[in-house]
Parts: sequence; structure tokens; C-alpha cells
Amino acid sequence: MKISLGPIQYFWPAQQVYSFYEQVKTWPVDIIYLGENVCAKRRELKLDDWIRIADELTAAGKQVILSTMVLLEADSELSRLKRICENRNYKIEANDLSAVYILNGIKRFVAGPHINIYNVNTLNLLFELGIYRWVMPIELSAQALEKILADKPDELETEVFAYGHIPLSFSARCFTARMHNLPKDQCDFLCKHDQQGISLYTQEQNKLFNINGIQLQSGVPCNLIEAVEQMQVLGVDVVRLSPQANGMQTVVEMFQGAINKTISKNVIESWTSEHAHGNQWCNGYWYGQAGMDWQPQNNVKVDFSVETPVNTVK
Repeated sequence: MKISLGPIQYFWPAQQVYSFYEQVKTWPVDIIYLGENVCAKRRELKLDDWIRIADELTAAGKQVILSTMVLLEADSELSRLKRICENRNYKIEANDLSAVYILNGIKRFVAGPHINIYNVNTLNLLFELGIYRWVMPIELSAQALEKILADKPDELETEVFAYGHIPLSFSARCFTARMHNLPKDQCDFLCKHDQQGISLYTQEQNKLFNINGIQLQSGVPCNLIEAVEQMQVLGVDVVRLSPQANGMQTVVEMFQGAINKTISKNVIESWTSEHAHGNQWCNGYWYGQAGMDWQPQNNVKVDFSVETPVNTVK
């Protein structure tokens, strides 16, 4: 099983991005997804800048994939998408069917978590269109994944979002701008000041959601480190960790230890509890429950009566 680092979901200053990937060169990460996939206005790094980072990471022995936008709203964004897809050196993660359309017949690619693949028929269709790996939609359960994997093409790789704030939805409007009473077109890029987004709380002061510009995330990070062994049994090829501003190297090393079984279950449970600070993790989707729920490994009860959604393609 390999470890991947997903695209940075937040609007970090360019220097912070460069510094982050300089550190990543020495981490036990196999695959790195690069690029802006949340908001088209976040253009502090141009495509050439991302390519330069990709070249350096490749030289350090990493496999690099360029990730594309989830929500396209203008012709200019479609033109930028085409430039990314037609680059000669790097494979692509498609997060919208526009990218699938462009990539079909050009090169094999990854179907990102925002392409709605809820059954094996959709998966087989996309395999025929050129995918060699798919990232399971974040709301699917282990049981649903098992059913899909039973009939998928043998050579098709499977990746699971295993750590980080879950990207739940994308809007044509900007939540961060609205919070500051600004229109989206004059947002002043205020999301750059929020390294991990902005928390939204319930009346009981529990974290409910996280705002990140036009993106709505889970209130607390997803953490499937205790499910790594189960994923290995199911045949998952890659676990995806979503970058965070602080402590990311430790997260990567913990997952590597869980995969290689060089860290005991007691150490993993201790680390998970130590960093939870109450209900600060979620893993409900994986166990067929409400996504915001947290189930410790020794208290898991999977509801096998949950039916797999029948949606086909986004």
C-alpha cells in the first residue's frame, strides 16, 4: 500500500507552498497531487510554478500528478484546464467530467474523489475512458467499497481519502467573502489568512463544518489510520492524506508505520486519542454511519443494511 499527499485545499502564500514541498521531498510519501482545485481565483502560483515544483519532487523520487478544478464557472477556467490536461510530462487527476472529456484518448488519468463513482458500472465506464486509478467518493462505506472492488478490472488501482478535513461541497458563492460582507469578485483573498479554514459551531459549541472559500468541509478531520489494516485486506492500493499547516510529517510517519506494521496498535490508539482533544476526528462514512461520527476501532459496529447509492456519473 502506498501513501499519497492530496492537493493543498487551502490558499497558502506561495512561499509557504514552496517550503512545504521542500520538506515533503524527504517524507515517506509515494504520490503527490499538485495544483489548485478549489477556487480559480487562487492564482498566486501559475501552472509553470506547479510544474517547477513537480520537477523537483520527481527528481526526489516522488510520483507527481496534477490535480484539476472541481467547479468550473468560466471559459477561461476551461482553457486553463485544457492546458493542464495537455501537459506532456505529468498525469492528471480529473475532478470534473470536463477533464474526463479532454483526457479521453490523450492519456490515462486518475478519477478524483469528486467524480461520483458509486457502482462498478460507472467505474468500468470510466476505465474504458482511460482511468488507471480511482479515488473512492468520500461518503462511501467500507462495505460499499468491498462490493465495487469485487467486480472491478484487476489492473485498476483504488485510493481512499484517509486523513484530513473532508471536502463535502463546492458553491458558486464564497462563504469566506460572505462572512466578511464582501462580494465574491471583491473578496480581497481573505481566505489566505485562514491556514486551516474557518470553523462553524453548533449551539452546543461542537465543530460542525469548516469553511474554505467556496468549499465546505467536515468540521473535524477524517482519520482512518485505525482502518488501514482493513483497507489492506480489501485491496486498497493508496491512502490519501490531505495536507495541513502543522504536524503533517508526523501524520505521514504514523500512517507509514500502520501500513508497514512497524508501529503497534496500542501506539496508534494512543496517538489517535492523544490528538483527538474530545471529538476532534471523524470516520463515520467509512463505517456506514453519519460522516461526522467518530467510532474508535474497538467500538465499531458496521451497519450492513445501508444501501449503496445508485447515482452514476457527476
